Amino acid sequence: MVNPGAPPPGLDGPASDLLLRVGRFFRPGAEVSADLRSQYRKGGREGDVFYRQRWSHDKVVNSTHGVNCTGSCRWKVYVKDGVITWETQATDYPSVGPDRPEYEPRGCPRGAAFSWYTYSPTRVRYPYVRGVLLGMYREARQRLGDPVLAWADVVGDPERRRRYQQARGKGGLVRATWDEAVELIAAAHVHTIKAHGPDRVAGFSPIPAMSMVSHAAGARFMSLIGAPMLSFYDWYADLPVASPQVFGDQTDVPESGDWWDAAYLFMWGSNVPVTRTPDAHWMAEARYRGQKVVVVAPDYADNAKFADEWLHPHPGTDAALAMAMGHVILKECFVDRRVDFFDRYVKQFTDLPFLVTLTERADEPGAFTPAKFLRAADLAGSAATVEGSEWMTVLLDDATGQPVVPGGSLGFRWTESGKGRWNLDLAGVDPRLTLHQDPDAHGVEVLLPRFDTEGGEHGQGRAEVLRRGVPARRLTPDGPLVTTVFDLLLAQYGVGRDGLPGAWATGYHDAAQPGTPAWQEAITSVPAERAIRIAREFADTAERSKGRCMILMGAGTNHWFHSETIYRTFLALLQLTGCQGRNGGGWAHYVGQEKCRPNTGWATLASANDWSRPPRQMIGTAYWYLNTDQWRYDAFTADVMTSPLGAGDLTGMTGADCLAKSARLGWMPSYPTFDRNPLDLVDEADHAGADPVAHTVDALRAGRLGFAAEDPDAPQNWPRVLTVWRSNLLGSSAKGAEYFAKHLLGTDSSLRAEQAPAGSRPQSVRWREQAPEGKLDLMLSIDFRMTSTTLMSDVVLPAATWYEKHDLSSTDMHPFVHAFTPAIDPPWQARTDFDAFHAIAARFGELAKDHLGVRRDLVASALQHDTPGEIAQPGGVVLDWRAGECEPVPGRTMPNLSVVERDYTAIAAKMGAIGPLADRLGLPVKGITFDVGPEIDALRLANGSARGGVADGRPLIDTAIKACDAILTLSGTTNGRLAVQGFHTLGARVGKEFAHLAAEHEGKRVSYADTVARPVPVITSPEWSGSEAGGRRYTAFTLNTEQLKPWHTLTGRQHFFLDHDWMHEFGEALPVYRPPLDMNRLFGEPRIGPDGDREVTVRYLTPHNKWSIHSEYQDNLFMLSLSRGGQTIWLSTGDAAAIGVRDNDWIEAVNRNGVVTARAVVSHRMPTGTVYMHHAQDRTVGVPKAQTTGRRGGIHNTLTRVLLKPTHLIGGYAQLSWAFNYLGPTGNQRDEVTVIRRRSQDVEY
Repeated sequence: MVNPGAPPPGLDGPASDLLLRVGRFFRPGAEVSADLRSQYRKGGREGDVFYRQRWSHDKVVNSTHGVNCTGSCRWKVYVKDGVITWETQATDYPSVGPDRPEYEPRGCPRGAAFSWYTYSPTRVRYPYVRGVLLGMYREARQRLGDPVLAWADVVGDPERRRRYQQARGKGGLVRATWDEAVELIAAAHVHTIKAHGPDRVAGFSPIPAMSMVSHAAGARFMSLIGAPMLSFYDWYADLPVASPQVFGDQTDVPESGDWWDAAYLFMWGSNVPVTRTPDAHWMAEARYRGQKVVVVAPDYADNAKFADEWLHPHPGTDAALAMAMGHVILKECFVDRRVDFFDRYVKQFTDLPFLVTLTERADEPGAFTPAKFLRAADLAGSAATVEGSEWMTVLLDDATGQPVVPGGSLGFRWTESGKGRWNLDLAGVDPRLTLHQDPDAHGVEVLLPRFDTEGGEHGQGRAEVLRRGVPARRLTPDGPLVTTVFDLLLAQYGVGRDGLPGAWATGYHDAAQPGTPAWQEAITSVPAERAIRIAREFADTAERSKGRCMILMGAGTNHWFHSETIYRTFLALLQLTGCQGRNGGGWAHYVGQEKCRPNTGWATLASANDWSRPPRQMIGTAYWYLNTDQWRYDAFTADVMTSPLGAGDLTGMTGADCLAKSARLGWMPSYPTFDRNPLDLVDEADHAGADPVAHTVDALRAGRLGFAAEDPDAPQNWPRVLTVWRSNLLGSSAKGAEYFAKHLLGTDSSLRAEQAPAGSRPQSVRWREQAPEGKLDLMLSIDFRMTSTTLMSDVVLPAATWYEKHDLSSTDMHPFVHAFTPAIDPPWQARTDFDAFHAIAARFGELAKDHLGVRRDLVASALQHDTPGEIAQPGGVVLDWRAGECEPVPGRTMPNLSVVERDYTAIAAKMGAIGPLADRLGLPVKGITFDVGPEIDALRLANGSARGGVADGRPLIDTAIKACDAILTLSGTTNGRLAVQGFHTLGARVGKEFAHLAAEHEGKRVSYADTVARPVPVITSPEWSGSEAGGRRYTAFTLNTEQLKPWHTLTGRQHFFLDHDWMHEFGEALPVYRPPLDMNRLFGEPRIGPDGDREVTVRYLTPHNKWSIHSEYQDNLFMLSLSRGGQTIWLSTGDAAAIGVRDNDWIEAVNRNGVVTARAVVSHRMPTGTVYMHHAQDRTVGVPKAQTTGRRGGIHNTLTRVLLKPTHLIGGYAQLSWAFNYLGPTGNQRDEVTVIRRRSQDVEY
């Protein structure tokens, strides 16, 4: 509609109009339109000069996008007059061959908009400090003269401390100089270490692969001062716990180019066109090759339109569908007939033929439950006395029926006698897969848990018992009753055979028995016939293609509380059909740019293990769970989720109790560790003339010393200083955002939850009646744009963008290493992360001279995977020294304890040089050690060496370019000599030859300059499980299936069966379906559906966004223009109609965790009962006040919180052992529900 009285249209505003008019006054002659938007020129070259100047430039620089989208896309950055003008996709990728599509060009609309950030209003241009804090610090600094004493004075006054904490998130950031900001930061670190301990400081920076040097710079500083680095992969809930459980490895997956080789492709919980945009072309192009594509998603997602089939199970029920498909495959390919390819694969590469003991139920004689793997130690004769026999698993030779201890199990990995025998060569043995035809076997009733039934007193579904049967026998008259994992799997999946006791399905359409296609239809809504047909297609394709079936999976199925049970049912389909370790086959889990291909070099710099070992590395989820006090709101105990067949080991234990126990037994790292400063503990032992380790063990045994996790709300156990860089923690990943605001930061929140009542509180964790509010003394953010995190921080330092620094990038999606290259110098007062941390380190060292000097630090570390620590606790039997069940022995029944000397005055010198432990001890990776002596010499020649001080003569890494070259030089993937040497070391243990895989590149060493010139393909290395030899497309586990290297598991094979005590307690020893958590019964949330009051309760999901990568780009002007802009919640037409909501109406989402205000996107693509609020819609754009609270509306994580699953805390046992970002509790959030209602359409900002 045109308003006759409106002024003529203009440009952006009066200033823009005036500027154009002035320019045209001095340059007359051009005809200009009334709205000033067009001009018309006539004559010669003058007429098109505007267009020629628009695309002219002075230089083009190659750089990379580092935004954790897995893309790792190389872009050409154009600069004119020192200003970045635009960017285009690079087209200089090495070819992958004439028979498949190429990797270039890579990019997406979001990436194409990045240069907007360089000069945007959101850019952090100067150092900022919260004004009220800066005023206090300046006053104390002037009065006391010492920055450390000044900081201590401010934080030591509860009133002043509370005042600046309550100002967080309310504006008031003021400019400061770099010198003053850095001094304040350094003073806070020095005081905290001196007064509380280095483990009260922490650093958080995710996904090193997206900018390795930027990550390593800060991580190195943290590691050198003894502060823990917090894990991120588990915290994001992106870490698939099933990966370590099944493979003993974490997220080793195919590059996207291998999708081309797949004959059958599932996209299950992974919306490739949206979240893997640069690689989506492979999926579309492979269909022209005959590939069938099946999409499984609850909504009509973007990838569904590319699919041949779309299956839409109810959210969180995917495991039921996968189990039904597995039921069909087991029956038709293993029982009704034996597919030779599948049979040979599972016998050699999985644990299915291995023997498991059965335990008779004391309360029901004649009924049995699965117990433990049979070990060589359980056999009669000499096998029982062999070194490592407790870690050697047993199977039967089909030809003789006699027990055999095949090579490859963990007992061969860490023993001297196992050298050369840790391999998957069966040496002529044909494993007996089943005892069904064994003449010495008979059928016995076996009891198994089921969790699919609804109801129960506490939610999660009423766990019941299945009665099935397996063939079993005794190997000796007085030996235990045993069966195979395969026989147990058939029982679990409900595949019956003649002569076995128990209740079995009458056919595929028997809905009463778990495992059948009809059973899953009642749960998922997917028709049974479709499940049967697709299972048959999948198996038939795998048989005919020899394993070229692939499942792309991601956040849609991995962000649930029981995510690993979902994934294990997916992986079972691939294992049963021989698809894992095959090009074009296997699992393909993509959730973040997790693959740091030059892993060893990055890990060395980041952990500073060239100077001291071990570093402190913490499980992020547990850190936030305790320190945001979310544990105080758990009004239920772990046993409400356990199996009715369990021993009751978790009865009465809350999540906090389980976490404290995992810390006490050495399963998981725990920082802060003790309720005392670890520096003081060593001083105390020295003063008493005692060994610090023995002194600490005695104090723990006597109760004079406790674990911080057992009293997390005690002031001496609070985290005090947190540094966040390369991350928007509070606007992206902070599950339970309002808990963060209230308890960690001490500022206003919209938290509505009630704390656990008496009777539902922890048993072993102290409950303090007054929950603390404001644990952190200092929060520092380093970023190039304003986010929720910077707005809540006390100090904000301006960071360089990807177009302003030297760095490295890699990803699992392609096989290349990329460079970041500065197109311009960091503008305004921005600095690179590398330079910022070196500045902090230098000032820290100066202040440490008077306050710290050289100290000795007692470091507790968890029993670690890929080290002998994973054989610390045999049999997966839980023994607690605190309960008197065993002695406290460091490194066996409790954490490792090490004394580390720290020269706090020399942190900057150590930051800038490679330490002597690199060549003295070598660099560990995946259980082998690289000897890097020649590499250290080469770096000394190339980079120069330090002169004087603790780093005298050591190779320099005092610039980002030198650090890049160090990372590349110290990694087998980018240094052929190390790859070959590592393969020789591996081969000696395995007894097989591997060096030929990297021999063609033995003389190759990738430099930073090489990566600047063009993307560089990596070298096959023992750091990973696949091969790129001869230009092959990378896929995981080909070293296992082709070279017979064992998986890093108990049996050395892929696992279906997990026999740890807590796995049995949770009923998850075998793949099983577990429904989403029942939030009504756990927390009193309303049941899903309308409630009659113009409100509807819905499942609340937070998938990734089409217009952003995490929180980045959602505030970008170009993306705001393409999208609706601001926060939105997608809901179905049915749910919208039920509450009177129309498209674009303002609505509120409310649950116990908080309140969100957003616009409604009403869409037919959404299923009834489910809403989407896209991940990481930050509160910096278009967020009005909530009608419910009167406060600023929340973000996507306002309605979520963290729940710990105890089985994620298991450690010290084979593949179930901790390593950084390998295993740990996940920050899952998809089980949540919320109430949606239409709010007043008059909003206030």
